[in-house]
Amino acid sequence: MRKRRLLIFLIILLIIVITCAVILIDSNTRMVTTEYELFYDNLPEAFDGYRIVVISDLHAARYGENNSHLVASVRNAQPDVIVITGDLIDRFQTIKPVAAQLEIADTLVGQLTPIAHVYYITGNHEWDSGVIEELFAILESHGVRILRNEYTLIEPAGADGTAIILAGIDDPNGPANMIKPQNLVENIFAAEGECFTIVLVHRNHHLPLFSELGVDLVLCGHAHGGIVRLPFTDGLIGPRIELFPTYTSGVYSMGGTNMVVSRGLGNHLGWTRFLNNPQLVVVELRRA
Repeated sequence: MRKRRLLIFLIILLIIVITCAVILIDSNTRMVTTEYELFYDNLPEAFDGYRIVVISDLHAARYGENNSHLVASVRNAQPDVIVITGDLIDRFQTIKPVAAQLEIADTLVGQLTPIAHVYYITGNHEWDSGVIEELFAILESHGVRILRNEYTLIEPAGADGTAIILAGIDDPNGPANMIKPQNLVENIFAAEGECFTIVLVHRNHHLPLFSELGVDLVLCGHAHGGIVRLPFTDGLIGPRIELFPTYTSGVYSMGGTNMVVSRGLGNHLGWTRFLNNPQLVVVELRRA
């Protein structure tokens, strides 16, 4: 009886180990595409159905040769615009040397810009990498618009002057004397008046601030989905190594503001995902 019980125990243990290994591999290698449909009363009619692809926290990961799988997923999403919300490269360069990371970024954005206009904001890893100017040069060579505490007006074809605002916030790891997010938004509204406004920001904790300021949509990442996603939690580990963080994946609403948080596409050194697949986010704007 003891040998039989031991054998049963070992079989069950083996099944558990194999299951966990399969989940771990899947969680770190299989990219998923998630679409969010958001409705707004104040969205201009010309933007009804406008599609935004969000690439966040790539950390120089590759999906297929030359990121062919990622590019195909972006193309299949049929975006009107593509936004990159920081951490395109990784500050840890022991596994992926900086030259290789910059090459990955160069190859990727060169394939994205023919699909749709691409906008980019910095994350904390770019500033810590020591090669941010080299990255800027690569992005600009492909026609990517870098938004550094500034905004642009987006107008779809045939919109007859109707536009929405797309603003980009520099990560706070950047220059100490840069404008604060609240001042940027206030300046935008002072210059443009009431206008549907999207803000790109890398970090995921700004919902109360942007809700108070009256921003319509915030797109961000940074939290990597909480690394380990357990049932009934919003992730296990936050970006400041805090337990059970909030705002790690999906749509969060406060007042009239929606914030969409991407789980990101890559990992950085020391962390592996569990029940938390890399994610490409697609946001479709709809007029309520």
